[in-house]
Amino acid sequence: MSLEEENVINEHSDEVGSPQEESAPVESTEPTAEETPADENQWYVLKVQSNRENSIRDAILRRLKIAGIEERVAEVVVPTEKVTEMKGGKKRVMERKFYPGYIMCRMIMDEDTWFTIRETPGVGDFVGSGGKPVAMTADDVARMLGRKEKAAEEKQPRLKISFDKGDRVKIKEGAFENFEGNVDEVIESKGLVRVIVNVFNRPTPVELEYWQVEPV
Repeated sequence: MSLEEENVINEHSDEVGSPQEESAPVESTEPTAEETPADENQWYVLKVQSNRENSIRDAILRRLKIAGIEERVAEVVVPTEKVTEMKGGKKRVMERKFYPGYIMCRMIMDEDTWFTIRETPGVGDFVGSGGKPVAMTADDVARMLGRKEKAAEEKQPRLKISFDKGDRVKIKEGAFENFEGNVDEVIESKGLVRVIVNVFNRPTPVELEYWQVEPV
């Protein structure tokens, strides 16, 4: 072997055996298991047949259970509040729907939950855009469910007084019994009705309990 050939072999041996520079680690663009957020329940609005909201809600829950996917739907809610109403001189407590014809669902929206709920008799469709369900915004949730939560916290049902400003009424109890007048203001929060009656030919405002007056 010539001296020149020996030098070439030695040069290649040095290249193979020499340590190479370590390349900088490449950061992965995919989130790790800890970084990937789990699916969260979101609120959706569902159109249903009016006056059947409660029975349709029960049917939805049954179908979800039969399909074995009830854990993906946290809540199915018909927003209501309790009100006290006077009818025929009798007081009764009744439930009033905030949004007749609508049900609210807190759920994980996927193909199974969408199909199971959509195929329930009486269900129209999810509120959305372009045929796709759209989750409610935080502001919408606070506005629509805040009313329900507030009503649930009230110790007494809220009064519903069936009078409007300008209605002609007759006072049936108290110092102005048998006087007639016009409703000037309805104060539901206090259960009062302000009526303008004519006393000595002068219009006089009188505040009365809602049950002390009746329509003429």
